[in-house]
Amino acid sequence: MPNNLLQLYGNIDIYLFDQLLKGRFDDCHKIIDIGCGGGRNLHYFLQNGFEVHGIDPDAGAVEHVKQLSAKLAPRNAVSNFAIATAEQLPYPDNTFDLAICSAIFHFAKDHANFDAMLRSVWRVIKPGGYLFARLASDIGIEDLVIHTGEGIYRLPDGSTRYLVNQDTLLRYTYEFGAELFEPIKTTNVQNLRCMTTWCLRKVD
Repeated sequence: MPNNLLQLYGNIDIYLFDQLLKGRFDDCHKIIDIGCGGGRNLHYFLQNGFEVHGIDPDAGAVEHVKQLSAKLAPRNAVSNFAIATAEQLPYPDNTFDLAICSAIFHFAKDHANFDAMLRSVWRVIKPGGYLFARLASDIGIEDLVIHTGEGIYRLPDGSTRYLVNQDTLLRYTYEFGAELFEPIKTTNVQNLRCMTTWCLRKVD
């Protein structure tokens, strides 16, 4: 028997799926997945009439997501997908109703790079639009991570990531004049790593 949920939503981030179930993005029209990879978070949007864009620094990933778009949404222009980085988005200000940033911010090289990525993403979101971000944090494992550089930590799972904490996320929320449309939530994976969901609305 076919897995209809997989056909409808793909291998979607479960916390993005939660927002879709709540109808959070029903009034969005133009969306972008930043660091889209092969398009795992785009199945629903492609099949439900959204204008879908995506960027990734990996040319192979961009080609894959173009093929996915052509298959699921032939009217969605494949030129909407481009090779680019989060810190240098090739779009005008206030372009998108929703920006999805799932597991990209923790690849920042340092504080300045994280800041550049975040401000670039925020710039292209329309007033009233949304930022959905999932990123690694030290929330709940503060004593288990090892600081190795400017914002860079070695995690108990052996990986090295740029980590944020709740104070950092709230500081940017306040600076941007944004509002949290969902409380900050963190998933702790057996004290090996923590992933935090950060959901902002750009106030009109």
